[in-house]
Amino acid sequence: MTMPPNHGDFNRGVELFNRAHFFDAHEVLEDVWRSLPRDRPTRRHLQGMVQLAVAFHHESTGNHVGARSVLERAMCNLNGADRSFPDLDLDRLRTELELWRRYLDDSEGAGAKKDGKKKDEKKLDGRDVRRHNAPALPRIMLRR
Repeated sequence: MTMPPNHGDFNRGVELFNRAHFFDAHEVLEDVWRSLPRDRPTRRHLQGMVQLAVAFHHESTGNHVGARSVLERAMCNLNGADRSFPDLDLDRLRTELELWRRYLDDSEGAGAKKDGKKKDEKKLDGRDVRRHNAPALPRIMLRR
């Protein structure tokens, strides 16, 4: 696998992402990203991983517009990442991200009020009921 020079930190960032510690994953992966030479494709692919963590941090705080925007950029930056991370199951990840893209599109779509809430949306213990309809959180896994 073409790995960043400090792959231990990369693995730690992926582990944090998979445990839904998105802010911390972003911090760790961003440090790895900064350490790479600007002219390497792996740097752009790693930027996509950083952006995934940012997108899901936004989603976890209810910022669906920000999540959707950053998710789109992350998916673009992950194009071709199979060369940089051949041991990762990026096909599975892309499938999971596509479900999230559609979910976030629906969150922003028709019927949404200015504050991002739909008319018929209710709260359950202070959380949006819509959250219960969200896809499972994506995971960055090794190929089988």
